[in-house]
Amino acid sequence: MTATNLEMPTSTLEATGPLKISVPALANFHAGLALMEAGCAKEAVDALARCVEQAPTFAEGHLCLGIAHAVTSNVYPAIDHLERATELLPNDFAAHYTLAKYYFTLRIPLKGYECAERALACASTREHRIALSQLLQKERERERNGIARPLFNRRFGIGFGIATLGAACAALAAVLIHLK
Repeated sequence: MTATNLEMPTSTLEATGPLKISVPALANFHAGLALMEAGCAKEAVDALARCVEQAPTFAEGHLCLGIAHAVTSNVYPAIDHLERATELLPNDFAAHYTLAKYYFTLRIPLKGYECAERALACASTREHRIALSQLLQKERERERNGIARPLFNRRFGIGFGIATLGAACAALAAVLIHLK
């Protein structure tokens, strides 16, 4: 997977109160943002990682680090940091919207719709609702025009278990016969 089309959510970066993070963490955060804007996502990951290391409860740092990981195609760290941002900011539209958009980009629609639903609950302006409706409209259009993909949201059936057990027994019997 190549670079994704996640934007830096500016609405979240406006502080609603006094920030309680250290000066070095804030300096690393600003350095990471500057590197992202300059197109140096890998270097931004390093700076933003230092920021969240120094200030683990700084949600905006996790959000931006998640975006930086997404741009560098580091899927699991991106999801981890974007989810951490939504945990730290449960009522923030940008955090939920960004995670929903990333899940849709990864073609994980069930989780994308869950995050979009939480983003809708957090939407406080008309622009938020418009952005979310456009995202959902694009996803539904992609689903209509795309190839049906398995969801992998339930366990394998009993038939799979029996077949696996049978194969394991056959392999064990072959090994025991071979050892004699």
